[in-house]
Amino acid sequence: MATSSLPLVVDVWANPTGLHIPEVQRLFEQSHADPSLSARRLSPDELIALMDEAGVSQICLAAWHRPGATLFSNATVAEYTRAYPTRIFGLASVDLHDPVAAVHELEHYVRVEGFKGLRVVPWLWNLPPTDAHYWPLFVKCVELDVPFCTQAGHTGPLCPSEVGRPIPYVDEVALKFPDLKIVCGHVGYPWTAEMVAVAWKHANVYIDTSAWSPRYYPQELMAFASTTGRKKVMFGTNFPQLGWKACVDKVYKHHGQGVRGTLRKEVLADFMGGNAKRVFKLPDVAAAEGKKTQPRL
Repeated sequence: MATSSLPLVVDVWANPTGLHIPEVQRLFEQSHADPSLSARRLSPDELIALMDEAGVSQICLAAWHRPGATLFSNATVAEYTRAYPTRIFGLASVDLHDPVAAVHELEHYVRVEGFKGLRVVPWLWNLPPTDAHYWPLFVKCVELDVPFCTQAGHTGPLCPSEVGRPIPYVDEVALKFPDLKIVCGHVGYPWTAEMVAVAWKHANVYIDTSAWSPRYYPQELMAFASTTGRKKVMFGTNFPQLGWKACVDKVYKHHGQGVRGTLRKEVLADFMGGNAKRVFKLPDVAAAEGKKTQPRL
């Protein structure tokens, strides 16, 4: 069991296992993802065992909706967050085509179940985040003081990539909703320089490294993380596309002390967990945590 005495490592983009999305299946195969992780649904205890093996303290686990279907419900994610309430945190997913119901669902899972944010993957809906369907959700995120998490950059699955452009879409949302915390996953590639520019420009725009092996983090992103963006870049994996142990080990191998282009100790600490803890308002990890069965009111 991870405790507060160990280095804080937070994965801000983790997915449920046993999640069958045809477009994503191809991406995972191209990424050489471990099929033993993605093929079946792992229990909360099994996820925690993998986290402990890798030294991962906490994760943000996302529900999944797509047009016309619930792929992994918020209620199911809540089973994981109740089991380990200081280590697994929910990110709500909603039906973007039903904004009124979506706002109510987001509010319920944040206020009653302690979820820490909203995630919408634009390519699943083929709607950029400037679309009006998102706007009531942005207002509710500001009211609840939780981040809006989204994907930025090209689409690995065979879907249009335009909706993932940082400029104009993330830039325009940040201009319209300056108090909205926006966490952009997948580093924005091939528009990483644009993504860095948007995060530098806007106080509440952040970047996470999910879906990217640490060996291949873009140079412009790491330069930003080391300097003016020290408080803006967060560790993510897109688990189970990337396994936790291999990903954490590679961060220290390629960016730790004694490595060319190393991140300073304090910068690495912010990147691996400090920034996520602050932005998502995560509690300390409990030294000993039994299973919980009641909602967090």
